[in-house]
Amino acid sequence: MADIPYTIISTGSKGNAVVINDIVLIDCGVPFKSLAPYYKKLKLVLLTHIHSDHFNKTCIRLLSEERPTLRFACGKWLVNALIECKVPKANIDVLSSGTIYNYGSCNVIQFPLSHDVPNCGWKVHFPIGKVIYATDTNNMNGVSALNYDLYLIEANYVDEEIEEKIRQKKAAGEFAYEVRAQRYHQSKAKCDDFIYRNIGRNGKYEYMHCHKDEDDEEA
Repeated sequence: MADIPYTIISTGSKGNAVVINDIVLIDCGVPFKSLAPYYKKLKLVLLTHIHSDHFNKTCIRLLSEERPTLRFACGKWLVNALIECKVPKANIDVLSSGTIYNYGSCNVIQFPLSHDVPNCGWKVHFPIGKVIYATDTNNMNGVSALNYDLYLIEANYVDEEIEEKIRQKKAAGEFAYEVRAQRYHQSKAKCDDFIYRNIGRNGKYEYMHCHKDEDDEEA
């Protein structure tokens, strides 16, 4: 199989959006101007959950206005939010987990992910290869993606590093926001375990949604 073209526009708490094979956008948590080089070629938008770094309401509204025939696929938990963004009901596809949906240029499969709100990941099958995307989850339990060509999987933190930061902050009487990251996001160790159990000889992977210290972001 040939390499699957992809562009990570943004990943992490500041925003999430990935364009795959020029035609599929997964997540839309960035300003509309970030999509300027890509949105005219898009055929499908796959959405995961309601958090603003994955679901930028203004961007989705503008994208729908600029591309009035563009399809938006999601779980049932995002339908009302899309309608509030003025996406036409006729352009919204409500997909169920585990079912293969054919969009002509690709097939897509949704699978559930554990988070603090309803969330899902996506498998996208193109003629040139297969992609799996999963972020904002504590684990990949029950998910399989054997011999996929591209893995876009959350590796939010290193266990030893984040545990030390939590210990230091608790000892200093400070709020440790890292506790929430541990509860609702996936460690690099879990990511690596999933990739190594599934990836084939020619597969590629990218670490997604990597944790950054708030102090570092402010610097």
